[in-house]
Amino acid sequence: MFRLSALCVVTVFGSAAFADMANNESHLSVIERTPEDTALIQSVTKPTTDFTQAEEFEELAGGDTTTFTMSSTDAFSQPSTNILQRNKLDFQIGNGLFKRSWQPAQTEVTGSDGLGPLFNTDACQACHMRNGRGHPPANAEGNAMSFVMRVSIPDTTAQDTQTIEGYFASKPEPTYGLQLQDFALEGHEPEAQIQVAYEYITIPLSEGEAATLRQPKYSVSNTAYGPLHPDTQYSPRVAQKMIGLGLLEAVATEDILALADPEDSNGDGISGRPNSVRSAEFGHEMLGRFGHKASMPTLREQTAGALVADMGLSTSVFSMPWGDCTSDQSECRNAPHGIHATETHEVGDLALDLLTLYTRNLAVPARRNVNDPDVLRGKQVFYETGCTSCHTPKFVTQRLNDQDEQSFQLIWPYTDLLLHDMGDGLADNRPEAGATGREWRTPPLWGIGLTSQVSEHTYFLHDGRARSLLEAVLWHGGEAEAQKDAVVSMPKTDRDALITFLESL
Repeated sequence: MFRLSALCVVTVFGSAAFADMANNESHLSVIERTPEDTALIQSVTKPTTDFTQAEEFEELAGGDTTTFTMSSTDAFSQPSTNILQRNKLDFQIGNGLFKRSWQPAQTEVTGSDGLGPLFNTDACQACHMRNGRGHPPANAEGNAMSFVMRVSIPDTTAQDTQTIEGYFASKPEPTYGLQLQDFALEGHEPEAQIQVAYEYITIPLSEGEAATLRQPKYSVSNTAYGPLHPDTQYSPRVAQKMIGLGLLEAVATEDILALADPEDSNGDGISGRPNSVRSAEFGHEMLGRFGHKASMPTLREQTAGALVADMGLSTSVFSMPWGDCTSDQSECRNAPHGIHATETHEVGDLALDLLTLYTRNLAVPARRNVNDPDVLRGKQVFYETGCTSCHTPKFVTQRLNDQDEQSFQLIWPYTDLLLHDMGDGLADNRPEAGATGREWRTPPLWGIGLTSQVSEHTYFLHDGRARSLLEAVLWHGGEAEAQKDAVVSMPKTDRDALITFLESL
């Protein structure tokens, strides 16, 4: 397996603000890179021009962490293959916490209580079943536990948030907070019910083919606490797969910033931007890299954010025992909570750290059929069409003092972790930190070909509207309009090969 023995330096994209982000990796214990290894890393991450055979180590999508246990529905639930002996038990305990069904506050099950009072789910795995993707509501009447609706309104009075250049000032919807909770404990009312209906659009393709896309139309009903603010902005989202998150956190900020081109200075039509966010845990500006709009800077903060928003569970990062309930929801705020006499939060730091270790060490499955001629042809189409302008194939992670599993690995995530304008078709029109209402973080593609096997569906994109990989590609617009048009007009054999390549990831 491939593992480098030293570190390198990558030039930071020129900006004082970006430099601040690169210097604020205080949550990681990083060993400084050496100039000698700069050339080595640039060599192994250089885009290939040879599509006659697979690249060296290409099968090892997650470097030494890669798992070859991938023939069942548990393909996304394996620990890093190189996990340290001392971390194996902690991984299993973290897995237990991930699967735990949390109970209402003040039950006899102390240590597992504090749910709600308003919530979207009662367990992490309920959204991330088998650590895979969630799905949208199955029909116009039914909510899906792995689907949430984010809400906010513009904030025209904000002052302190303006210290981050380019920050889009917004604030929670006054009554309902930042997320609509569609479940509630006994004695409380769910905030609302979310319905989805679809309109269908036919897209002509080359050689007489056609594809049908479904355009979702969302509505909110049964609002239990009064009407939503007239300026409410909505963002529907399904849960993302959990694999490789620790590796993505270990990618150096400066390596990501080096890919940013907000002014499109090279004229290729792609202008990836970093999302600069203020860390709730560290209190300063950091690079966002997790979440649909890259609004969370660290995996621990992402985990704590899900606990408080989805289940109403407080941590040292987000300390509200009532979760996302607002001051207008006094019954929710005054309800019993799960903080007991010797505790300060419903989920203590030990449990939060165990959950974070678990999510950090979920292994990426190995690539399949890397030398298959159709896969190789599809890879060539992927490169020549310009898909790698956003879906960056390779990185080398930083060397870390205390995370040997993720330390200095050659990985193949197919993402730049930057924000891109995806056009009107995918726009939610809801800004988030530095992301506009048309921008989304490039999602990692590793493991995407196993979605059906793990999640038992093939719903893709931020809200699950695409029912196949081809539909997902055809929804691309904005910066990716030219690439989408190329897929529409290319020979059918190339289009099929492209999908075959994606299915091998």
